[in-house]
Amino acid sequence: MYKIRYDEESDVLTILVSESGKLSHAEEIGDVVVHLGRDGKPLLLEVLNASRNVSLMVQALAKKEVAA
Repeated sequence: MYKIRYDEESDVLTILVSESGKLSHAEEIGDVVVHLGRDGKPLLLEVLNASRNVSLMVQALAKKEVAA
């Protein structure tokens, strides 16, 4: 189960994907930072500028839902 936290001051949404595994490195893809374990699987996601980006994600998903 994912753990989600939003820090209003830094406008960052943090999603804990897995509590198991050792952090190896992180990759930044636009406003998303993916922290990966040694096995290459994501452990943590950070959405930067979350107040803007999450709203855009929801809009995009809503459009897909309507089209389906």
